[in-house]
Amino acid sequence: MSERRNIIEENESCVRSYCRKYPVVFETAKGSYIYDENGNEYLDFLAGCGALNYGHNNGVIKGELIDYLLKDNITHAMDMYTKAKAEFIETFENRILAPKGLEYKLMFCGPTGTNANEAALKLARKNKKRMNVVAFMGGFHGMTLGSLALTTDETSRNGAGVPLNNVTFIPYESGTDIRFDSMDYFEAILADDHSGIEKPAAVFVETVQAEGGINVASIEWLQRLDRICKENDILLVVDDVQVGCSRTGTFFSFERAGIKPDMITLSKSIGGYGFPMSLLLIREDLDIWKPAEHNGTFRGNQLAFVAAKAAIDFNIDNRVDAGVVKKGTIVETYVKEHILPLDERISLRGIGLIWGIDFSKIGDAELSHRIADKCFEKKLIIERAGRGDSVLKILPPLTITDEELIKGLDIITEAIKEELK
Repeated sequence: MSERRNIIEENESCVRSYCRKYPVVFETAKGSYIYDENGNEYLDFLAGCGALNYGHNNGVIKGELIDYLLKDNITHAMDMYTKAKAEFIETFENRILAPKGLEYKLMFCGPTGTNANEAALKLARKNKKRMNVVAFMGGFHGMTLGSLALTTDETSRNGAGVPLNNVTFIPYESGTDIRFDSMDYFEAILADDHSGIEKPAAVFVETVQAEGGINVASIEWLQRLDRICKENDILLVVDDVQVGCSRTGTFFSFERAGIKPDMITLSKSIGGYGFPMSLLLIREDLDIWKPAEHNGTFRGNQLAFVAAKAAIDFNIDNRVDAGVVKKGTIVETYVKEHILPLDERISLRGIGLIWGIDFSKIGDAELSHRIADKCFEKKLIIERAGRGDSVLKILPPLTITDEELIKGLDIITEAIKEELK
């Protein structure tokens, strides 16, 4: 065993996770590849769980960061006024929000996505003076207690140690074998004075459930959810932590439905270079916070502001959205032509550059695990998701080349063939 790996295993908590799936010591990375301490090259279909949409060590973003650091610019500033923050806000407003006709106040939260969801929870309840919120089966919103109350997977919830209350769960549009209209159900519990369910302050939704197994909500379903919320004075909060920043082919994942949520949470790739950063976008009339009513030591990560501004410029200047749509078509076509014919029980779901190959109908609980391990043996890093972790999750950097994408899909195909024997 590597000396470095041994040091980590002897001293780090048992809570560690990804190192158990990919048991090598990684050292360098560039573009769509990660390299271990022995120089072995791994194609990355994980992309920091969506935190590295622009690839590893993106040269454009790195150049801005190096220049900023060499000038001894400020790196930590709480929520004080800084040049880096002002330039990020100006860029985000002029290049993202204004062209889309969106108007939001920006709240800089603690460094991770769960904190943005915690802030949204608190602000929704503060505005509506109601405790209950609605979330969806299969949803994942974070690991701190408020966000965890919105999250449904049993393993995560069991770690809480306290009751996770004041959330009503209803089925998502897809992702389970439950076959009834969840929006009919939602309307019914709102209209029935014997439903036993308190009217919610807000609904939290991922337009694509990533950890839930790559479940993609239809445009019609999202539009109906938006309409129900508006008609019943309920806030609609879209969690775009993992599937925002162009992952679905538009900067915000909800754009395809033509809706305007009351709040949006962003993190992961909004930090541009893998830097911790999270944002809560708030409809202006909902911004009723008192100063410091929700804060955090690292809500002013100046390097993240610099990287985020550079990332937005890179995104727009290089038409990343259009590239994602094109590459998404490559993935869909490839899987339908080369992988689905391997077994009629395999299915595919996805949009943009987030796709899931579902093996749940085959009836082998360990199949997806063995396939992911086989992919790693073949130098492809890939994750699983969904019920029973039965879905192989394709989540490469958005900057991946067509050739790299096909290379990774070829490895997946080889691994599936070998494990289906």
